[in-house]
Amino acid sequence: MKRILITGGAGFVGSHLCERLLKEGNEVICLDNYFTGNKKNIEHLMDNHYFELVRHDVTNPYMVEVDEIYNMACPASPVHYQYNPIKTIKTSVMGAINMLGLAKRVKAKILQASTSEVYGDPAVHPQPETYWGNVNPIGLRSCYDEGKRCAETLFMDYHIQNDVKIKIIRIFNTYGPNMNPNDGRVVSNFIVQALEGKDITIFGDGTQTRSFQYVDDLVEGTIRMMNSRDGFVGPVNIGNPTEFTMLELAEKVIDLTNSSSKLVFLPLPQDDPLQRKPVIDLAKKELNGWEPKIELEEGLIKTITYFDKLLEIKD
Repeated sequence: MKRILITGGAGFVGSHLCERLLKEGNEVICLDNYFTGNKKNIEHLMDNHYFELVRHDVTNPYMVEVDEIYNMACPASPVHYQYNPIKTIKTSVMGAINMLGLAKRVKAKILQASTSEVYGDPAVHPQPETYWGNVNPIGLRSCYDEGKRCAETLFMDYHIQNDVKIKIIRIFNTYGPNMNPNDGRVVSNFIVQALEGKDITIFGDGTQTRSFQYVDDLVEGTIRMMNSRDGFVGPVNIGNPTEFTMLELAEKVIDLTNSSSKLVFLPLPQDDPLQRKPVIDLAKKELNGWEPKIELEEGLIKTITYFDKLLEIKD
């Protein structure tokens, strides 16, 4: 049994990680300030004696004896990370410093949940880990993009200077149950709009692409990265290399929900990437052949079922 700290543990991805690590027989401490996390995501775990929930903000130091740390804390959708950009970058940078300091003190292994946003609006397609990115440092998205880039720098520096055991993953677009219905991400937006019979809003002309991975595939890749060989620190892309346009996604959601929603086109936001697709050769090589298993349609059906129940409860 390992004692594991998960920052942002009540969030979308963090809650799935808590559940999986508990099932594997570990003791899990879930840390969250509930800015975007939700107690409902982890309330079914509260009766487990090996699960502990702590309300805490990672921009402040936290002391605990643990074997591993998954640093997942940070608002990850444009709506939330642009709401308070200073807070967003503080969460990425100061959160990393505080968690790395903790890892250094207690000799824990620590994983950083970085993002495909470090590649910005990529001039290289698809994106390998060797690509340094094309990021606007003073744009609307830079509080998140540059915050995550700086966190990666901090992780590498703590590893090189202080011999902290680190792992860095770059997460590509992920969807699934426990997503916030108001988070502004494209999958949740389209599903909620379709279920409510509202117009589906597409930014730009709909030809921009994304690669969507179901949350279970991400959790599997994340845990495999934490357990990978000591000499491999990353960064490593964790994403689905199958690419879809926004129009294809919208049409699939309309079809699966039997919705009468119409498509409405709005201007593309500043610095919104036109293409996003991971090269996952490194993940396959280093993470025991990891690759996404869940096809878009299967994952969308599960996510639609989740949102359908959620909207029923609200009604």
